[in-house]
Amino acid sequence: MMGSPGRDNEKLITENGEVYTTPRGEPFQRLRVLLVEFADEIEAHEIPAFRGAVIAKAGREHILFHNHLNEQKYLYRYPLIQYKRIRKHPAIVCLDYGVDEIHNYFENRDWSIHISGRWLEMKIARLLMNQFTIQVWDKDFTYRVNNWIALNQENYREYLNLPEDAEKISYLERKLTGNILSFAKGINWDVTRPINTHIVQIESLRPVTLKGKKVIGFNLVFTTNVFLPNYIGLGKSVSLGYGIVFQMNNTINKE
Repeated sequence: MMGSPGRDNEKLITENGEVYTTPRGEPFQRLRVLLVEFADEIEAHEIPAFRGAVIAKAGREHILFHNHLNEQKYLYRYPLIQYKRIRKHPAIVCLDYGVDEIHNYFENRDWSIHISGRWLEMKIARLLMNQFTIQVWDKDFTYRVNNWIALNQENYREYLNLPEDAEKISYLERKLTGNILSFAKGINWDVTRPINTHIVQIESLRPVTLKGKKVIGFNLVFTTNVFLPNYIGLGKSVSLGYGIVFQMNNTINKE
């Protein structure tokens, strides 16, 4: 079942207990998000192997697990099943009808998988199911994003050639807005109001190798007027655990 759009006044209750009401008449999207965190431990570099083992267990015929139409053709859309490492544990985040598809893994009598020469039992340590109202709000929310792959090699050269730091920040903010719009398209949310993003602080950068190419992962704090659920991914390679979003303690512009 896909998330349902609407235009009635909805309420959003944040994890901190804050309550907001949507602007009247503005379209929103109800989004189901399922987090499954397992008791085993893995290293960050094992996420691709974890993903591959889960795909094999569920069956490659179930496209949402991997977004490949066949061996040569890739389905270019925001992943609705994402593979993560959370608190050292392997985890799967399912969005929208990815929540319905995950049963293709769990219907197996044996959930264990084999990676890096060892077996993972895949016992569930934490299971969270929520429904969120995804909306352009009149408030800004503050987030941290880790290992955000915003730029390919060509984009990174453009970024480095910008003469002023303010221009570099603006460049990244445009990329971040584009990533949020890609998320919106992936969950079938029609965005009708401007999305505002502001990078508050770039905490660190680290080199990342993706498909044999060197790119940069950003750890940063940003604000936006879109509510984003914890643990979803933004940017490139979100299905492999990059660009994980976390809500910070408080929203800004709090009255």
